[in-house]
Amino acid sequence: MFRNYRIRDYDFKLIFLLTAITIIGILSIGSARAELQSKQILGFIMGFFIMIVLSFFDYSFFLRFYWGIYALNIIFLLMVVFLGKEVNNAKRWLELGGIQFQPSEIAKIMLILFYAQFIMKHHEKLNSLKNIAAMIILLLPPLYLIYEQPDMSTSVVIVVIFCVVWYVGGLSYKLILGTLAVAVPMTVILFIMILQPDQTIINSYQQERILAWLEPEKYAQTTAYQQTNAMMAIGSGQLWGKGLNNNMISSVKNGNFISEPQTDFIFTIVGEELGFVGGCTVIILLFLITLECLNVARKAKDIAGTCIAAGMAALVGFQSFVNISVATGIFPNTGVPLPFVSSGLTSLVSLYIGMGFVLNVRLQCVRKYNN
Repeated sequence: MFRNYRIRDYDFKLIFLLTAITIIGILSIGSARAELQSKQILGFIMGFFIMIVLSFFDYSFFLRFYWGIYALNIIFLLMVVFLGKEVNNAKRWLELGGIQFQPSEIAKIMLILFYAQFIMKHHEKLNSLKNIAAMIILLLPPLYLIYEQPDMSTSVVIVVIFCVVWYVGGLSYKLILGTLAVAVPMTVILFIMILQPDQTIINSYQQERILAWLEPEKYAQTTAYQQTNAMMAIGSGQLWGKGLNNNMISSVKNGNFISEPQTDFIFTIVGEELGFVGGCTVIILLFLITLECLNVARKAKDIAGTCIAAGMAALVGFQSFVNISVATGIFPNTGVPLPFVSSGLTSLVSLYIGMGFVLNVRLQCVRKYNN
């Protein structure tokens, strides 16, 4: 379970990047919703402590119980169905022993760990029809349970993570090209079908978000209202921003023109109050964290380590890209938090748990080269 590590082999660069981005998040949340700042600080302390502890455990020990991890994930998601707390017409929260958490956030980490071990166990025959079918079938139950909460955005994130982990695990290029040849035109057809008035593929509010993104002027006072205000707020920050916790009347945040700015639209707060410089700092930090995870994946001692680090890179990188794209109008409005920045105890602690495994993968790969 434990191994002898050298302190100089520890990935202090990743620790610094994670601390820096989380501190920016804490400051931004304090400006958006002051009453939530202490909770985010608590999440940072908890997550950081768990990350450091996990970083000294051999990740291979945890991966031995990969079927147990998968089963626990399904149990949590099923508990949401029967015991979950409904907020804003969505049932995503679970309360156990006075602790409220969001199982779909934990599911991302659990699935990375599960598939890391599954791929390593079946690496020699990964591209066989049997293993391809097994991997897809095993993904369907958690994916369906999350989608039905409803949480389509998290479902998409999980599919992307799955594809990245499968790719680095050794998926055949022939299968990738064949899948893309089918998936790309099907996606275009699906998108056209979704835009039809009588479609039943997605919920009506999800369709309206897409329509508002395509025709913002038509939905300027309804669905596109928040996203339009978010872009205006980011632009108004100019180079250096208006300053955190400012009292300017012209502030979009102070005018309450954006609902829940501490979560999905936290980048709006960063852009308005820290300006172009602050926004670029957040983007660069998230990019460097993703890059560092990929670097660890490249040097990992085994396939499982590669999958864990690459999965975390996909999670941070893709989720960051989607969140910032929504705030800047590149993508339709969707509920994806900005990693390490958005308010949310479950999201923050889950990410730090994942990074704890990445740190151990790094220590293991350094140990491999030293031997």
